[in-house]
Amino acid sequence: MIDLYYWPTPNGHKISIMLEECELEYTTIPIDIGAGAQFAPDFLRISPNNRMPAIVDHDTETSVFEGGAILIYLAEKCGQLLPTETKPHFEVLQWLFWQTGGLGPMAGQLSHFVNYAKETVQYAHDRYANEYDRLLAVMDVRLRDRDFLAGAYSIADIAAFPWVVPYKRLGNDLDRFVNLRRWFDSMKGRPAVRRGIDLGKDWRRTEASSDKAHSIMFTQNSQTVFDAARALEE
Repeated sequence: MIDLYYWPTPNGHKISIMLEECELEYTTIPIDIGAGAQFAPDFLRISPNNRMPAIVDHDTETSVFEGGAILIYLAEKCGQLLPTETKPHFEVLQWLFWQTGGLGPMAGQLSHFVNYAKETVQYAHDRYANEYDRLLAVMDVRLRDRDFLAGAYSIADIAAFPWVVPYKRLGNDLDRFVNLRRWFDSMKGRPAVRRGIDLGKDWRRTEASSDKAHSIMFTQNSQTVFDAARALEE
């Protein structure tokens, strides 16, 4: 049994999709990030970065935080979606790290300035919109002669898909990218992907635009970390 500490965001969806693809039994533990649940001491013991997702695998008494690390852990546990031979193994890891270091952070920053910034910062919006557009083009070129990012379907595709899903809300048009559109539609058609994306979609969410939630989510600094660590020690 695996405990999934989760909220329905792109980073959360990476892991819910993976668990569905691997057909692993899991229990979902909601972490309402707009309400500050990520700072609870019990969660901090599992995820010292105060971020979801995280998992606890009770079969091995192992906890893992950070989406990329969780995907690798689950792939190795199940023997699926991450080849063991050197060349294809690192093909997958390259594109997984491309997502965790590029597509996710750039799309996340763009989302902030599109959806949550309380004032228009045109330079910041344009900076991240252009980079998101560039990264979609990188995927499109990569997919010209292969069905999936690393050739065969893998954790790299699972990691990338949730960050392509909000392309319309982020001001882009996927029809500009013929190969990426084909990949996106193929991913969307997978039943496990659909189940993973749908997990928690009906949950009552703390409105991120409220002053309290906005402060919790977007004004963290070193003091936030020290305060959480102090609460953990008490």
